[in-house]
Amino acid sequence: MSPSPAIVYAREATIDVADFRRVLVDSGLGAIRPVDDTPRLQSMLDHANLIVTARRDHAQGELIGVARCFTDFSWSCYLSELAVSPSAQGLGIGKGLLDETRRQLGPTVSLILASVPEAVGFYERAGMARIDEAFWYKRER
Repeated sequence: MSPSPAIVYAREATIDVADFRRVLVDSGLGAIRPVDDTPRLQSMLDHANLIVTARRDHAQGELIGVARCFTDFSWSCYLSELAVSPSAQGLGIGKGLLDETRRQLGPTVSLILASVPEAVGFYERAGMARIDEAFWYKRER
C-alpha cells in the first residue's frame, strides 16, 4: 500500500486561471460560477487579496483546492470560494483550507461566507456558526 500524498497548503499571490476553472468545475461550484468567461475568472483572481491553495505533493504540485478571499486583515474576511477537487474530497482538504485561511488572518479577523445548501453541514462540522442577520443585493448577471 502506497502512502497518501502530502498536501501542501500555502498563500499564493495568484493561481493559473485554467487551474482555478478546473477546480471550480470539478468541485461542482462551476454550476454557479462564470466558468465559461475566462476574463471574468481572471478578474476574480486578480482582485482577491487572499488566495489559499491546497496542492498535491509539493508547492508546485497539482492544485486540488482553493480558498479565494477578500479581507482588510484587521476585522473581517469574506471567503468567496472554497472549492476542492472530487479526487481530494473526504481527505480533510476543505477543513485544511479553512484552517490555513484562519492562520493567515490571525485571531482578530472574522471569517464570513455564504454557503451553497449542499455544504451547510460541512461548515457546521468545521465549527462555523450560522448567522441570520445577513443581507445582500443579488448580482444581475
